[in-house]
Amino acid sequence: MKKKPIDLRNILSINIKRHRELLGLSQEKLSEKAGISANMVRDIEGCRTWVSDKTLINIAEALKTDIYRLLMPVSAQEDENYRTVLLDLIKTFDKLKADFELNLDNALKLWGKHKKS
Repeated sequence: MKKKPIDLRNILSINIKRHRELLGLSQEKLSEKAGISANMVRDIEGCRTWVSDKTLINIAEALKTDIYRLLMPVSAQEDENYRTVLLDLIKTFDKLKADFELNLDNALKLWGKHKKS
């Protein structure tokens, strides 16, 4: 029996959309970050066009991921696990950032009081 060929265009489309949505980016915001048009993002996600190596690099950087991850087939279960882990990491990062900003603000206030005295 002949094995079905891998459809890289479809895999790329799914992975870009998945990463974009996990980061909470619209197609327009991704296009801004990647330096390409919103129409190009729509065409890539719609499997209507392929990308150059430069565009692929820009998209991967905008999505904060490695290029190879955008080209890897993902099963439904792996996708759900990935989504869960990534969302947990984003929540943890946001909390750490908020704590850091609060501590920095408090430290700056104390420093200001110290300098005045």
